[in-house]
Amino acid sequence: MSDVRSNKRPDSLREVSNFEVPSRRKFLAQAGGGAGMLAYAALAQADQSPFAVRTNIAARAKRVIWLFMHGGPSHVDLFDPKPALTKYGGQRLPESFGNVMTRRKVANNPLLPPVRRFRPRGSSGLEISDFLPHIAKHADDICVVRSLHGDSVNHPQSVYQMNTGSILMGNPSVGSWVAYGLGSANQNMPSFVVLPDPGGGLKGGPPAWGSGYLSASYQGVTMRPGTSPILDLKPQPEVSLQQQQIDLSLIRTLNRWHLDQRDHDDQLTARVKAYEMAFRMQAEAPQLVDISKESIQTQRMYGIDQKQTREFGQRCLLARRMIERDVRFVQLYSGDTNGWDAHADVDKNHTEYCARTDKPVAGLLQDLKQRGLLDDTLVIWGGEFGRMPMSEQGRGRDHNPWGFCAWLAGAGIAGGRAYGATDEIGLRAVEDKVSVNDFHASLLHLLGIDHYDLTFYHNGLDKRLTGPDEAHVVHGLIG
Repeated sequence: MSDVRSNKRPDSLREVSNFEVPSRRKFLAQAGGGAGMLAYAALAQADQSPFAVRTNIAARAKRVIWLFMHGGPSHVDLFDPKPALTKYGGQRLPESFGNVMTRRKVANNPLLPPVRRFRPRGSSGLEISDFLPHIAKHADDICVVRSLHGDSVNHPQSVYQMNTGSILMGNPSVGSWVAYGLGSANQNMPSFVVLPDPGGGLKGGPPAWGSGYLSASYQGVTMRPGTSPILDLKPQPEVSLQQQQIDLSLIRTLNRWHLDQRDHDDQLTARVKAYEMAFRMQAEAPQLVDISKESIQTQRMYGIDQKQTREFGQRCLLARRMIERDVRFVQLYSGDTNGWDAHADVDKNHTEYCARTDKPVAGLLQDLKQRGLLDDTLVIWGGEFGRMPMSEQGRGRDHNPWGFCAWLAGAGIAGGRAYGATDEIGLRAVEDKVSVNDFHASLLHLLGIDHYDLTFYHNGLDKRLTGPDEAHVVHGLIG
């Protein structure tokens, strides 16, 4: 039987009769020089989500900005005040706490009191450390989750767990799941964008925002720091838009033929989509990354006028500009190779990183609020784990996944309060415990997705972001 993809013309009625009846899609692609396929593509473009989530959950959030503090910020020095830690500072951990798994065997080291003072903030009286005076002004807008807990004392595994729900490499990130479940709201921009720290060095690397076993087209699109976040975005001056369109049309035709011969290989399909997206982004991205038209007042709000806060402030402002253009999920990293990893001196480390990020984060919250965007934008702040109450190297702290903090704001979150609690010294989550999978289930719920319904069939199993075990939406977080 003849292959319908063949360009050979039949020489007889016998050959014609043996031709396979083409599908509607192939017929449209071949008829009228492909004009029908263009119409089909335009219609298909209206709903790019192959999953097309349909639940009865009312979405409170349309988009997410995740501020990821890489390295592990110390909850007991920032958002989880522990008077007992101050009272018993310098003493050994009581035997009643049992065995403690630590990375550097610091369980027998003296307890280290909080290195900065906590104060009640806002009308709610939510206690926040002096490390963060600007974020503290927004205490009434944020809900601090004080009872998060994970499963690994190591950076890479914990980075993976917080981003993908599993300590193992190769699973889709939260942003990829959201892009897969909800599709794109702006065909000229990616659904999931990542703004890495310019120092690089993320423990675990890019798999933290990878698409895993989902299509490669759902992985996070990274934007570089500085004045050129996207390389080669602008075409060469001698190349006209018309010439670009002619070239792209030819490339699209060749790519389609190439994919047909290879059973639409996922990696090739993703690469083709990436090039086509890059062409569409040429119309919108230059305006997106150009912050020069933002008012001086707005730039000062983000700390762009100050050397210490300029870089992180620029990325926070870019995040706001992205969600204004319907990018669904923006993840912004703070912390290079070591980042917030305060093994030697928590005061010195957190003084540096809080000074870089405090004002820009507060500026982002203020900007979103005054523009009405905080009502349906979920903002998340947190790292892969917290720090131990025991000292390390005198003034530092080791990794602590057994009890730590993150905070949420916007999109239906009731602010000015804390949810859950760690024990009296901040070692383990003990009250209203929130696992990482519970945290992810709650995030999806705010986006209008039932985490049990968001699945992908892989290796004989229906895979989920929240894993094979039971996970719960934490309704106590939602106002």
